[in-house]
Amino acid sequence: MYIFGYICLLLALVFSAAGGSFALLRLWKPGDFSASFAEKSAIAVAGALLLAGAALLHGLYWQDYRLDYVASYTDSFLPVFYRLTAFWAGQPGSMLFWALCAALCGLLFLLTKSYKACAPRTKLWFWAYFYLNMAFFCLLLAGYSNPFIMREPVPVDGNGLNPLLQNPGMIFHPPLLFMGYAGLGIPGCLALASSTSGESDGLPWFAATRSFILVSWLLLSAGIILGGWWAYMELGWGGYWGWDPVENASLLPWLFATAALHILAIERATGKLSRMAALFMSLTLLSAWFATWLTRSGIIQSVHAFGDGGVGLPLAVFLVCLLAICLLATICAPKTGAALDAIDSRQGALVLAAWIFVALALIIAMATMWPVLSAIWSPSPQGLEAGFYNRVCLPLLALLLLVLAFCPWLSWDKGIAGIRSRSPLIGALLSMLAGGAVIWLLGYQKPLPLVVTACAIAVLCNIIFLLAKKAVRQNPRALASACAHFGLAIMAIGAAFSGAYTTEKDMLLAPGQSENIGSYKVTLKDLRDGQGAGYDWLKADLVFEKGGEVVASLGPERRVYEKFGAMQFSEVDVATGPGGDIYASLLGLDEDLKVLVRVSLEPMVSWIWLGGWLMCLLPLLGLWRRRPARIAQ
Repeated sequence: MYIFGYICLLLALVFSAAGGSFALLRLWKPGDFSASFAEKSAIAVAGALLLAGAALLHGLYWQDYRLDYVASYTDSFLPVFYRLTAFWAGQPGSMLFWALCAALCGLLFLLTKSYKACAPRTKLWFWAYFYLNMAFFCLLLAGYSNPFIMREPVPVDGNGLNPLLQNPGMIFHPPLLFMGYAGLGIPGCLALASSTSGESDGLPWFAATRSFILVSWLLLSAGIILGGWWAYMELGWGGYWGWDPVENASLLPWLFATAALHILAIERATGKLSRMAALFMSLTLLSAWFATWLTRSGIIQSVHAFGDGGVGLPLAVFLVCLLAICLLATICAPKTGAALDAIDSRQGALVLAAWIFVALALIIAMATMWPVLSAIWSPSPQGLEAGFYNRVCLPLLALLLLVLAFCPWLSWDKGIAGIRSRSPLIGALLSMLAGGAVIWLLGYQKPLPLVVTACAIAVLCNIIFLLAKKAVRQNPRALASACAHFGLAIMAIGAAFSGAYTTEKDMLLAPGQSENIGSYKVTLKDLRDGQGAGYDWLKADLVFEKGGEVVASLGPERRVYEKFGAMQFSEVDVATGPGGDIYASLLGLDEDLKVLVRVSLEPMVSWIWLGGWLMCLLPLLGLWRRRPARIAQ
């Protein structure tokens, strides 16, 4: 079974190399631009990787510890659904899953009418770039990161899955990220192909991959938000967003993809900035590989990063080559469309928003790499703390929200002078000032959160005014864009308040003792211990009272797993409400049998999840296309 799985990886590598070589040979000898062999190779590659994935799943389901991957990430205590999700728990399995998603996306694109409408040379260049990625995937899997290595002697039981990964988020978060990366690879490759071929007679690349862009952006957004929730529920991961290197790595492709979406709004309407749109979309593909290198090269330290495993150097070489291809392809592409209109127009606002996303991506990438960069001149390099990211990124977030607040009311191409009525602009300004004043009077006077919240309130008010217009409600793209911005504004308010106004306190309590935090009285009612499936647990029963009434009962735990020695793991407990969460974690037990618990009050953190899911789900409206009215004969 596992030899067969490895042979499938080799076949996928052979067909990827053959399909890409065929496409380049067709381009080298003009005249016949048929891509038939490259198209058939896509079926072979997807089928081979699907069979390889099935072989790995077989080993995981049946707990076949002859396979090193199964022995490393499962054990006899692990429930079946966590055994199957161990598919993407380790480096080889996650690479195989991503490669499989990428191959299936390529096959799906091949079957669409949009693909058939692309220009012939563009198709061949697409397959050349697509198979470049697939061949590198398969090279890593067949050589450096092989999931079918056998273990000798065969252990009686496996090592088990890291307890931090035994969370419902493990079932959905990684697959959503990998499917988002894989889906965005299709428009990334087609953008490069369109730039390289220079053909303009076929369907534009952004129109051909419109559904891939939107669905993949949605999946990636959902994966990031679910990852934030997972981090929030696992103590020690930095709250919902601790600027951990792995969190940052997943954010980079999303930032470039969102920048590309804003430039594509101009490209679709005016035909301008075609090279910039192609560059940003190709950088989305590049940043996904950069995220892979960042988390798999061993170059940075993270709670949930993979080790090197020998893939660091090949990934670095591939990244340099791919960066050169992206820059050369877009620079050498023919320039189309007129120059950009006034900077104070809607076009200018969209460009500014796009560059804010790009600036955020570059800042986060540089800051994440700071321990590596600072090692050039410092003998003791150190990483940057979360405070640095907050100080730099929050002002850019405020600027972005300000742009989004005024952008819908700007003239498309004539600037502020071309606006027929300036009442909406004045309304946006007044709503921002009024919102800021109300927040100030309520006692929330920290400058940066105040500015972010005021700008977010302006965005919310403006979108409500926009949705009152029939033309916006009947335009799927405009409606989806407005709703996505609505969700982003809600998320920004939640992030501004929960980050700046969190109250946290460590309490050393014996059963029956109480302490106060904010307006709450916290009492330790009982302390219990016991055994679970493969672990021992200690649980603190906490009661929270406000005004003499019990408002919440929480039971945070401390666990010691049999397979992980003396390492202790925390299971937090949270009481969620629209105004904020009560968050409790058990840190330890002292010699006098007193427990150390950490309690924090997280204001409006649930707004992040609400806004995030609105931002993910409502853009689906943009996939619905109104059929044009039939013209009477």
